[in-house]
Amino acid sequence: MNQRQRVLVEAETWLRTRYHHMGRIKGGGTDCLMLLAEVYEAAGVIAHVEVPFYPPDWNLHRDAERYLQGLMRYAREIDGPPRRGDVAVFKFGRCFAHGAIVTAWPQVIHAWCDAGVVFADAQQAPLSGRQVRFFDPFQTA
Repeated sequence: MNQRQRVLVEAETWLRTRYHHMGRIKGGGTDCLMLLAEVYEAAGVIAHVEVPFYPPDWNLHRDAERYLQGLMRYAREIDGPPRRGDVAVFKFGRCFAHGAIVTAWPQVIHAWCDAGVVFADAQQAPLSGRQVRFFDPFQTA
């Protein structure tokens, strides 16, 4: 099994985990950022990431692209269509602040505040119509 497959298999084990701000416990609670950190670590793509505290609504009040700045240390932005296992980051509020794992674009797995970790279609609400950028975590910049 290659790394992309390991990422997808691991991400699926997080399905139905409830949403919890800054949580990183499979089956217990997670948010979109911690889901990415835990899945890519478990799949052997990255080492453990210590994430400093962030308020749940930071992206509504700031212009600093904190999510993207952190992600770019572990992944390279790509222009073309995303591949399975890549990361999609959507703009919410003033910043790109919501990450998801691409299963087969536009299908993703993400942690959503109203639903927990779920499969989703990026062409449907709440993701549809939002700006999105793609990152390849298998090739760092």
